[in-house]
Amino acid sequence: MDQERLQKQIDFILRIDEEKNILRQTHLSHHGRREDDAEHAWHMAIMAYLLKEYSNVPVDISRVMIMCLIHDVVEIEAGDTYAYDEEGKKSQKAREEAAAEHIFGLLPEDQRDELRSIFEEFDTGETAEARFARAMDNFQPLLLNDSNEGGDWKEHGVTRTQVEGRQCHTREGSEILYAKTEEILDANEAKGSLKHGEEK
Repeated sequence: MDQERLQKQIDFILRIDEEKNILRQTHLSHHGRREDDAEHAWHMAIMAYLLKEYSNVPVDISRVMIMCLIHDVVEIEAGDTYAYDEEGKKSQKAREEAAAEHIFGLLPEDQRDELRSIFEEFDTGETAEARFARAMDNFQPLLLNDSNEGGDWKEHGVTRTQVEGRQCHTREGSEILYAKTEEILDANEAKGSLKHGEEK
């Protein structure tokens, strides 16, 4: 057994446990507490498996699930950037790239390269797997927010235009889930959980 390899893997395993400490703006369903990044990733991976039939094209679902599970580990060091925080987005890419270099760098070289490649595939969104994983990244918080009567949108004064700006990428992974997204947004706008248009 290669003790050095095993120790590197253990170091990475313990480091990513810290993802449980990164709180998101989204609350758990039915007015629960704020969710953490690890819960978000787990939920996305399960959703991807359950909803794979709605992908626009067939995908390697195991790759999609791994993508979902690791896509936010960089936030251990980079922090969570809220989807509608335009100022935070300006430095997001640089912060996350530095974190990816360090965190994935804890692994043995082969696994470092493999997971970093999967992380970057998600980030660029150019493969069918990445597009479906990114659809999950959008659809998961949408479902939670809807279960909370749009509470997170109301708290942050988010408009429908802003949400659609993010959710348009869902369509690239799944036309069917995008249609469901529009239904959810219609319902939330009708009950006042989402403001219409650009005005906040």
